[in-house]
Amino acid sequence: MRPPRLRRGDTLALVAPSGPVPDALLETALPVLRDWGVKVKIGACVRGGSAGLPYLSATDEQRAAEFTAAWLDPEVTCVLAARGGYGAQRILDLLDWAALRAAGPKVFAGSSDLTAVHRAVDVQLGLDSLFSSMPASVLFDEFAAGHLRRTLFEPESTLSITAAPGWESMMPGKAHGTLTGGNLALLAAGLGTPEQGRAREAIVLLEDVTESPYRLDRMLTQLLRSGWFDGVAGVALGSWAGCGEQGPIHDLVLDRLGPLGVPVVWGFGFGHVPAAPTIPLGAVAELDADAGVITLDVPALA
Repeated sequence: MRPPRLRRGDTLALVAPSGPVPDALLETALPVLRDWGVKVKIGACVRGGSAGLPYLSATDEQRAAEFTAAWLDPEVTCVLAARGGYGAQRILDLLDWAALRAAGPKVFAGSSDLTAVHRAVDVQLGLDSLFSSMPASVLFDEFAAGHLRRTLFEPESTLSITAAPGWESMMPGKAHGTLTGGNLALLAAGLGTPEQGRAREAIVLLEDVTESPYRLDRMLTQLLRSGWFDGVAGVALGSWAGCGEQGPIHDLVLDRLGPLGVPVVWGFGFGHVPAAPTIPLGAVAELDADAGVITLDVPALA
């Protein structure tokens, strides 16, 4: 199901399901969001700092309560993660998915660690969601913010998503399927959980940050050996920021994914990188690995 698009006057809720939110980056981003013509509700954990474990924005119970309150708020049409980090997986079993489902379809947006929430929103709520840059990040630049805004308010304008300059067709051809995936580490960590699912007949998005090449190898190998990639239609690769020299990562990915025999694009430009586009997970699309373009069948939001 596609959630409804946003309109001026709607309410957007900022939440912090993962790590602590830098105040300076948040305050820089808030005027940008308000310029979109939305009311912004800031969750308690966004400005709450960490509680106990320093890499979490608050306790698991507090973060789950913040997410639930945002989703159940009848005024809220979009729940946007302020930043990633770590911790989203820890709250999934604390959420009342039946109550969230009863509240009706809403937009969820975020990336990185929020890959875990995207998978749960897909499986538990049957909703498409947006893999997007997040406000409390140095990567929430003019392009990223603008592309997210257009996807939220004018989804017809983002039907076609073009790879970043310097992209490469690793494996040629065209693929048609459902967009899925996100952060590689979270996908590997999700194996065996109720939300993980499989990539059969899907176009998989993959990206990561600050992971050594051998760790990327291990995660890809784990997904391959588990059968997660069985029947995959195609693969679009995003950024590998802080993972070392790109040449060895390129060779590693080709070594692991090339034998799948499906179209693969290197350097598509989403993930932990400036000027990242918003890509709707759950949407049906075509990946043209010869042109470096993802084309949605229908707009991301209804």
